[in-house]
Amino acid sequence: MKKSILVLSLGILLLYSCGSLTESTDPNSAYFVTMLGNDTLAVESFTKTENGINAQVLLRSPRTVFYEYSLNLNGSGGIQEMTRTTQAPLDAFTEEGKSVTQSVALVGDSLISEFETNNGSRRFAALNQPATLPFIDMVHWPYELAFNAAAKNPKDSIHQMLLTGRRVSDFIIHKAGNDSLTLRHPSRGVMGVDIDANGNLVKLDAALTTRKLIVRRTSTMDFESIVKDFAERDKNGSPFAGNLSGAVEETFTFKGADFRVQYGSPKKRGRKIYGGIVSYGQRWRTGANRATHFKTSKDLQVGELTVPAGEYTIFTIPEENGGTMIINKQTGQNGQRYDESRDLGRIPMNRTSQTEVTEDFTVKVVETGNGGSLQLIWDQTVLSIDFTIK
Repeated sequence: MKKSILVLSLGILLLYSCGSLTESTDPNSAYFVTMLGNDTLAVESFTKTENGINAQVLLRSPRTVFYEYSLNLNGSGGIQEMTRTTQAPLDAFTEEGKSVTQSVALVGDSLISEFETNNGSRRFAALNQPATLPFIDMVHWPYELAFNAAAKNPKDSIHQMLLTGRRVSDFIIHKAGNDSLTLRHPSRGVMGVDIDANGNLVKLDAALTTRKLIVRRTSTMDFESIVKDFAERDKNGSPFAGNLSGAVEETFTFKGADFRVQYGSPKKRGRKIYGGIVSYGQRWRTGANRATHFKTSKDLQVGELTVPAGEYTIFTIPEENGGTMIINKQTGQNGQRYDESRDLGRIPMNRTSQTEVTEDFTVKVVETGNGGSLQLIWDQTVLSIDFTIK
């Protein structure tokens, strides 16, 4: 067994003993490390049992928490019962401060979920379907069980049902080769998956989805030390950078006009942006989460397009030489929703470079001599359109 170095977060290297990232000495016990760019989002330890799985998870967004899960499966390979215990990371691996914050049980033909929140208890019922497994956002051990089942299934495509809050949702697993799968999330897109001969998850690449995560398996890790290290860094003021993509709202005023922008702001996190996580030639939500909104109090002229005073959403199609900005009349929607029939118009974008690196995706409306400029700034790239005020 050799010593390996894994970049975990914030430019700090943690040394731990590990085996190969693609092989496991015990196929029933392993660890997952989830990276968002060069930041560690989650670390998971799990052990499969005869009738289920036990797992421990350190999750670092929107705040750092430590969870323990116990899942028992029914005869169809789905949830019979599951509990989640929550604990402050500094108390992990002790009995201090543990509390059960979620339970799921199969009762008759329904999966009954109960959650403990700051506002009290909540209870949901969802109609069960055979082999339903839990969906846990940003946590990946349930996928291990789904891929194990898919590997044994003779079909090329499998409808894997996962419990997503109040309902059971269909995640499609497709066999792409002897050691690879694809997993289609109902709304976020398709993930690429590498598996071993037993269907164990080796690597999951969600770069083409809205999550942009990379998950890797390792057989041995000093999990307790890593959890304690992150807990201490959070205590000392060096946490993960909060929400994955913070919501931003800004107002700009010049030349008698008011402009407001609202958008989700993902971080670079060491990743290649344009031509990387933002593909050339494809429509981009232009930020994260809710669609990017732009409001103007005055009519604007952008080339040959007149933009009447009002609120719009903005989408873009980036290209190496600039690309296209889409101004759409629909508002209030998520950034994945786009109705071309409601386009006000499409405008060529200018592309320039800057020397500094902008870590957080930023939208600005700046004054120019002839009017103004709507600018999209990320990494060392500025995409913009110029306008005049009517």
